[in-house]
Amino acid sequence: MITHLLVRIDAKMSTFSKGQKLIAEFIEQHYDRAAFLTASKLGELVGVSESTVVRFATELGYGGYPELQKAMQEMIKDKLTSVQRIDVTAAKIGEGSVLDMVLSQDILKIRRTLEETSREDFDRAVESVINAENIYIFGVRSSSSLAGFLGYYFDLILGNVHIVTNSSRSGMYEALLRISDKDAIIGISFPRYSRTAAEAMTFAKSRGAATIAVTDSLLSPLAQSAESVLIARSDMASVVDSLVAPLSLINALIVATVIKKKDDVKKTFSVLENVWNEQGVYTSSQILDNK
Repeated sequence: MITHLLVRIDAKMSTFSKGQKLIAEFIEQHYDRAAFLTASKLGELVGVSESTVVRFATELGYGGYPELQKAMQEMIKDKLTSVQRIDVTAAKIGEGSVLDMVLSQDILKIRRTLEETSREDFDRAVESVINAENIYIFGVRSSSSLAGFLGYYFDLILGNVHIVTNSSRSGMYEALLRISDKDAIIGISFPRYSRTAAEAMTFAKSRGAATIAVTDSLLSPLAQSAESVLIARSDMASVVDSLVAPLSLINALIVATVIKKKDDVKKTFSVLENVWNEQGVYTSSQILDNK
């Protein structure tokens, strides 16, 4: 089945009506702009009706215009520049409230993450983590904060964690030099995707390690080398990367691991609580959670 939008357009071009050809040509030349237009707005710009735009989407084999729009957005995930992100974000907000828009969009991302993440892949990822001799967590740029958060708790729970946030190719290979088929790697990356993160996953797979990708799509370059793909929706068109849904997914991964290793974790935290109390790590008003 043909999946790439531009390939579909090329295959159907000769059968399109005059209006549909206008839409096709606009998308081919300006898909980065068309991806964020409503069907009515796209029709207005091209000079056709909204119903023509909807029929164009179904003619290409999509269930409707939202699916066509999603296909256009998938095409530009790793190509949208920082300047373009600013323009798109400003257009989305318009005269509305920034606070309302951002929080509402984050709620939607968590809902989509809940709908789209494979339970089978999630369970497989938990088993891979539990059974690994060493766990490598790879995340650079904005994803380094997620890698650090996950690594902090996994190190407390399991004690065999290596956090890799070096974005250079040489640094990445040096950090993964000893990874083997007894280990697991969790690669984290969202648009614009890190080339180094994709290479790290490929290298780890070649060494036989269990590979887990935390990313936003099955089309992500990290997914190609992953045994388990955990989908968390980000916002590739925002000025800054939205990490709310990815962090929620990582929280779930931590909690699932704790439950699987409950007895061991209880012993570990019992010792930690004693040490924290003896050393006065927290003030009396603080909750015992070293965040």
